[in-house]
Amino acid sequence: MMGPAHSLSGAAAWLGVGAAAAAFDHPMPWPVLVAGALICAGAALAPDLDHKSATISRAFGPVSRGLCEIVDKLSYAVYKATRSSADPRRSGGHRTLTHTWLWAVLIGAGASAAAVTGGRWAVLAILFVHLVLAVEGLLWRAARMSSDVLVWLLGAAGAWILAGVLDQPGNGAAWLFTGSGQEYLWLGLPIVLGALVHDVGDALTVSGCPILWPIPVGRKRWYPLGPPKGMRFRAGSWVELKVLMPAFMVLGGVGGASALGFL
Repeated sequence: MMGPAHSLSGAAAWLGVGAAAAAFDHPMPWPVLVAGALICAGAALAPDLDHKSATISRAFGPVSRGLCEIVDKLSYAVYKATRSSADPRRSGGHRTLTHTWLWAVLIGAGASAAAVTGGRWAVLAILFVHLVLAVEGLLWRAARMSSDVLVWLLGAAGAWILAGVLDQPGNGAAWLFTGSGQEYLWLGLPIVLGALVHDVGDALTVSGCPILWPIPVGRKRWYPLGPPKGMRFRAGSWVELKVLMPAFMVLGGVGGASALGFL
């Protein structure tokens, strides 16, 4: 899928988690719901770090473009080193390593560890990166028309405000994990969810997605998981724009209203 659809699906997924948490009598404070939805929307773009033409490659200028080049080469190297004889030959790393459940879990765990051990500045950095990505995905038309600096300033201001709100007693810094020193441990959860939602979205397209790697399926280690061929669509097609994106908006709205107790 394209960047805007990925971000919408990520936000909708976290709002759905918020609704589920409320249903199980462990509601999210509204700052966690908002911050998590934005983080998840941004994280839903991150697996495309292996693609130099993706939205994320433009998000941070030369830094993100250079990182995309490195991740693409790393992903390709991992693919070549681990492919079986049944896996096709490739010329690049797109939709390989960063499009797996293992990558999602490792990135999320790394973010949680950084948030717990790195203190406020680590939390601000995580929020900043994902808020910038969320703006690039959810407000992509406006982001394309404005300068990168304005988007970065918006991300920095949003990160500072959200961190300040979350730090207030009862507002969610210690949501879910309440032990001493576990504040912000939950930050990795929307990152894992966003990456997995991205992978599921890509699995619906023509090429499929090797979500299960390194678990083999049949003779393939990089099996492109997806529905039957006739149910798949091309990225950017009318199915994505006219069906899925409106559906994500509706589902996100319902999830958010349920999470906040309005339904």
